[in-house]
Amino acid sequence: SMIERVDYDPAARRLIVIFCGGGRYFYHEVPSAIYEGLKEAGSAGRYFNAVIRDRYRCEPDPAQRRFRPSA
Repeated sequence: SMIERVDYDPAARRLIVIFCGGGRYFYHEVPSAIYEGLKEAGSAGRYFNAVIRDRYRCEPDPAQRRFRPSA
């Protein structure tokens, strides 16, 4: 699967998706039913692509941004 782990913050309605290879992304305003559906899906990757991807505001985890030297 393309997804290593998922977590959910119900107070913020924020889905946290950690992809294989280390990318961690926050999806905002995700209903808890969508998170539950993702956990129960036979294929998390297919469910993610069909129900979540490009449907919720997404941002990479700012704590995971790599240091880049200035020019």
